[in-house]
Formats: sequence, structure tokens, C-alpha cells
Amino acid sequence: MNFDPNAILRGAQLTLVGVHRALQNPGLFTSTHYRQAALAVAAGFAIRLVVAIPIVGVRALLWVLSFMVDMKHAQWDDAVVEGLHFLEHSVLQVPFFLMTLMRYITPTLDQMFMDSLNWVDQTYIQKHKSEDPHNLRALYYPNLQMYSTHGLKPEKRTPLKQTITVFAIKYGRKAGISLAVLALSYVPHVGRFVLPAASFYTFQNAVGPQPAVAIFAASLLIPRKYLIMFLQSYFSSRTLMRELLEPYFARVRYNKEQKKLWFRDRAGVLFGFGLGFYVFVKIPMVGVLIYGLAEASTAYLITKITEPPPPPSEAETYKQESLRWKNKHEFLSLPWQNMDAHNIEMTKGTHQSEVRQTPRKQFS
Repeated sequence: MNFDPNAILRGAQLTLVGVHRALQNPGLFTSTHYRQAALAVAAGFAIRLVVAIPIVGVRALLWVLSFMVDMKHAQWDDAVVEGLHFLEHSVLQVPFFLMTLMRYITPTLDQMFMDSLNWVDQTYIQKHKSEDPHNLRALYYPNLQMYSTHGLKPEKRTPLKQTITVFAIKYGRKAGISLAVLALSYVPHVGRFVLPAASFYTFQNAVGPQPAVAIFAASLLIPRKYLIMFLQSYFSSRTLMRELLEPYFARVRYNKEQKKLWFRDRAGVLFGFGLGFYVFVKIPMVGVLIYGLAEASTAYLITKITEPPPPPSEAETYKQESLRWKNKHEFLSLPWQNMDAHNIEMTKGTHQSEVRQTPRKQFS
């Protein structure tokens, strides 16, 4: 039930609604964010150049070889270039890796998440300003901003170089597994079963054994190229979702098992949300810009899939209670055109003191 079609479609809907809400925030249209948007476009151009270097190098090598070998009727040279392009973009996901690496270099995305979360709270207050404050949900931004970004004392925080190294090692491990699976898929006789078996292994925990068997059977009929693209889209959308949620988890510090349960209980919605943005962040040049918009939209997502955090002194209790998505069934059964009704019912009566203590003029 965590990964049913309705949950995935709700996640995709949250993608569209989140973008709409984020673009309504006047705080995104400031000189600072304009400058960051320009830098994002420049970064997208730089990523495009970096990724193109190997392909340009191979083309140059083939051009040199053409003076020594007759390639007028050869087909393998085009196959080499196309294969390298497919390897970079669909197997190793090099542009996506470089894009997500930017989070660890600049704090802009973290600030964009918090600014957008504040805007979501402001919008909520304005929409319900005529109602009894005691019946409104608590706010997300005021308490979450009090949490330490890393949950550690400055002298114990991980250096940036070490953080980037760990991230690169993690990516390298995933890239190595992808290359190994791809290589095994070319083994005679048994190779055609490698990718379908990987599909079954991937989805049995997410959707259950019976749907996973159906995916395995369908995978036997899908060409290798498209099956690889399907699997990599699934893994990359999950990675993207985890990166987008990092500003939240950098403050509310779940341990490994807690975070695993948190993600599993919301798997379908998170996959739909992540997949929706993954399709757009792959657009050359502007993908980095859309990545920033996805971060801003994640603030709206948070208000739908978890409860408002209490002050940091109550963080441990909150973490235990928030592992399960308490109002999942109510949210997934809401009419498509009335998703915001979830805001009131979700946390009515919880943390109401925060609502009463927050000056109303702050949200005007």
C-alpha cells in the first residue's frame, strides 16, 4: 500500500502543485535568487561541457584514425560515440551526479528550502485568517529554523572535503554496480536474464513479490537499452528525492533505521514526486535551474507527509512519533482538486501553542 499507483500519482500531483506554490513566492524573485539562477544556468552550461569532453575526445580520435583507416562505409564509429553517450547519460548518470554534487558546495539550496517553507506557512495563515486559530495546524518554519543545520557542535562537524569524498565514493559504488550489471547482461545465454533479475530484486520490497514477478516477466520482452533507462530512472529519482529532503534531515537527525522506516512509509508519494522532477532536471542547460525549483517545491511536500516539528528540546519524541505517516490514508483519499484540506485535519489540536505564540503580522 506504500507503493500503490494512487500514491505515486499523488506524488506527481504534488510536483505540479509544489512548483505552482514555489513560483508564487515573491521571495524567489529577489536580486539574490536572480544571481543564483544565473549561476545555476552557468553551472548547467559547465556541466554540459564537462560531460561532452569524453565524447569530443573520441570524435577527435576517430577523425585522426580516418586518415589512416577508410571509414566511409564503417558503422562502428557512430556506434562507439552513441554507446559512450548512453553510458554517460543513462548508465553512469554523470550530469545528474555533477548536479547533486552542487548541494555540498553552496548553501543556496538549503536556504531556498527554508524560505519556501516559510512561504508555505504564510500562505496557509492567509488562506485561513478568518478561522479560529485554535483549529489551524501548527507552523513548520518557526520551530524547524531553531534546529541546528548539522545537529552537531561546530568543532565536530564533518569537513566539506570529507563530505564530498564520501558522496563521491557512494556514487562510485553505485556506478560500479551499474557497470557490472550492464557487463553481465552481455554474457551469452544467461545475460538476457540479468537485467530482469535486477528488476525483480529492486521492486520486490517496494511493490511486493507478485507485482515484482510481473515486472520480471515484462522485462524479458523489453530491449536492454530501455530496461536500463527504466531501472536507472527509478534509482535516480529515489536519489534525487533523498537529496531534496536533505535540508529537512540535516535538522531532524533520524538514525539509519528510523530514516529507512520514514522513507518506506511514504515510498509511493516520494517516488512520484522525485520521478516528476527527475524527468525535468535531465533537460540540458536548465536542469540545474529546475533542481533549485524542485528544492523549493519540496518545502510544500514536507507539509503534506509529516507533522510540524516541535521545539528542538522535544525532537527525540517527535522523531519516534513521525516515523509513520499518520494521516496517509486520509490524504490519499482526498479529492484531487482539494489537496489542501489535509492541512487542517492533519494536525488539528497539535502544537497549537506555536500558532497562538506566533505574531500574526509576521505572516501578513
